Amino acid sequence: MTPAAAPAARLEPVLAAYGAAGSPVTPLGAGLINQTFVVDAAQGRFVLQRLHPVFPAGINADIDVVTCHLAGHGLVTPRLLRTVTGALWVEQDGAVWRALTWIDGLALDRLEHPGQAREAGLALARFHRAVADLQHRFHSQRPGVHDTARHLANLRDALLRHAGHRRFDAVAPLAERILAAAARLPVLEPVPERIVHGDPKVGNILFSRDGQRAICLVDLDTLAHMQLPLELGDAFRSWCNPAGEDQSRATFSLELFRAAVGGYAEVAAGFISAAEWRSLVSATHRIYVELAARFCADALQESYFGWDSRRFSSASEHNQRRAESQMAAAGSLEAQTAAAEAVVRQAFAG
Repeated sequence: MTPAAAPAARLEPVLAAYGAAGSPVTPLGAGLINQTFVVDAAQGRFVLQRLHPVFPAGINADIDVVTCHLAGHGLVTPRLLRTVTGALWVEQDGAVWRALTWIDGLALDRLEHPGQAREAGLALARFHRAVADLQHRFHSQRPGVHDTARHLANLRDALLRHAGHRRFDAVAPLAERILAAAARLPVLEPVPERIVHGDPKVGNILFSRDGQRAICLVDLDTLAHMQLPLELGDAFRSWCNPAGEDQSRATFSLELFRAAVGGYAEVAAGFISAAEWRSLVSATHRIYVELAARFCADALQESYFGWDSRRFSSASEHNQRRAESQMAAAGSLEAQTAAAEAVVRQAFAG
């Protein structure tokens, strides 16, 4: 459902539930999951979102608990607004809607310099420290988000089920490279799960308008219990790829990694365990390969990831490029493993 498919008339019952009937509404961003708007109401600007059906309504209760906890620790965070009847969300025409406080800031597609990487590390570490003492069982469970074996099995299945795909001959060699790389991945040290953001990519960190200061983490539908190295690996694979995930010649920037790890360590000293930080480089490599497998499978399945029709002729072509980007960055990191490990040791062990 595109923004154009949600005219003001259809939004009126939702706006009325928040005491904002008749308020101007403007589409915000081009997110591939939740449909998002800015509402300029008499009581002030706020964000209105129509949740993707993949998310249950109860996820809002999780977000309310976590953001209340973050605010209690002095962190800036978007907060859910309650309806005029005190509800956390509105159900209208089979869809779940919610409203969030407006935080003025800038979402980046990629990090441009080490200062931004350091800020990202600081922001994520503050988030992790703030929720470290929170005891909460999430209504919305996300098991196996980084179950690498499951994602690899899905890729193998895609190769079997979609052998007749029009682009199979272009995708299959890439799939074989991904599976070969996965076979070389080291086993991560066992560590306990913690509460994490779940999707700490660049675009989910809100920066100040000048792009110099990280304000907070947004898009909290992915909150979960997860092993910390996997959360950080997902962050670093995004933050340290200055080309972005649509470029086949992507690289892993050791300079951005050094700044990001340094920022994280500055806040996380005494919080992150040795077993956790020792796995950061391996976990980052694993996430690159895992995500490549997910993109590559969808190059044949064409069922999940959104795609840019302005630049690519099909979802298959776009997702192949994304998979190639992840593999290029993985190769770049693999070539710099010793240097990256040294960066981590210096940051956490001195």
